[in-house]
Amino acid sequence: MRRRSLLAGAVAATPVLATGCSGGGDSPDGSGGRTVLRYGMWDPLQVPGMRKIAKAFEAEHPEISVKIEVTPFDAYWTTLKTAMRGGSAPDVFWMNAVNIQLYASNGVLRPLDEFIERDGFDMGVHPGELVGMYSYGGERYAMPKDFDTIGLWYNKELFDRAGVPYPDDTWTWDTLRDAAAELTDPSRGVHGITGEMWRQYTYYNTIPQAGGYVIRDGRSGFDDPRTIEGLRLWTDMIDRGWSPSQSAMTDTRGRQLYLSERTAMNYDLSAMASQMYASPAIRDHGGVAVLPRGRERATTIHGLANAISGKSPRAGAAWEFVKFMGSRRAAEIQAREGVTISSYAGTQDIWVKSMPEFELRHFIDMLDYAVPYPASKYTAAWENLQTQLLGRPWTGKGGIEEAARTLARQMNLALEQEK
Repeated sequence: MRRRSLLAGAVAATPVLATGCSGGGDSPDGSGGRTVLRYGMWDPLQVPGMRKIAKAFEAEHPEISVKIEVTPFDAYWTTLKTAMRGGSAPDVFWMNAVNIQLYASNGVLRPLDEFIERDGFDMGVHPGELVGMYSYGGERYAMPKDFDTIGLWYNKELFDRAGVPYPDDTWTWDTLRDAAAELTDPSRGVHGITGEMWRQYTYYNTIPQAGGYVIRDGRSGFDDPRTIEGLRLWTDMIDRGWSPSQSAMTDTRGRQLYLSERTAMNYDLSAMASQMYASPAIRDHGGVAVLPRGRERATTIHGLANAISGKSPRAGAAWEFVKFMGSRRAAEIQAREGVTISSYAGTQDIWVKSMPEFELRHFIDMLDYAVPYPASKYTAAWENLQTQLLGRPWTGKGGIEEAARTLARQMNLALEQEK
């Protein structure tokens, strides 16, 4: 019950729009008798696309107005919890894999199965990994809207200067190490490689490539020798000076190093393509490749989804909006904005063609071997342990094996408390 009191409703933020939809018995609460839906999100880069989607929705459903509210990510989840306790959460809001099980298990999200089955909505149009990611206890709690995978971004000019061939799908970890060594140029302050979102997004990709796992059947995989092998790929490159240590990136993230051409390669999200494209230098000589192969091929898939507050008195209208957001029409609008990859099958080419200078199709091709972002009911609890226990090896001070085993023991205690 103490855990349950943590939550109680949905999100809050700052405004931007209005649109429409059939209320399904919901009470009108706006001017002119229209039902007003509040829609919570955190990324300002996606606001223009969401506005266009909302306008298209309003044209089909003139009885509903959608008010977009934007809260910066750093405050989003705290604001959401506060809004849930106070009953002031948005009707529809963004959800991610880290938090879905926590929110669904606390009963603050509206299950979607009754709506899906009533309307015969085909969830097969979205990647199965995402549909499964947003399910809990055999029920679906959110509609996928987009996805991202991780690719190898590289700087062609730095490769040409070092005489290193560009990455392609034949690359292995050995190729990656060799290239990182050759591309590192201390005299110019250039590292061979770095990883964005250092811990989670970087090693959540190399661990499955090594055949290891982060979490399986409620147990930590950080003490698995293959998991440690995946972690060691990065700590070894840090120890050798081919990749900057975590302490060296206290004020500068890996993405900034790549954008400022101080690193030749960067593991990063497909969702960052528009930011890369906005940099003239990277647009001119930046490239993308699939991730190098370890024991296996793998990349992490994640994506955002739209959830309905369990306390919304406008659930019928909220479902109509969520359903529209999960449709081909909304996906095509989102894809044309170029910010993120729409999850609706067959709409990804629009995104790929939106930035022809990059070979963005690699992010789509990697769907064939993508693994879901690891999560449990209280994901944040053990991800915080990762921050504490793996920090030292990432500063170039070694000890990854013992740190990983200690993490596994403490993570298993945290997972046990979830039961």
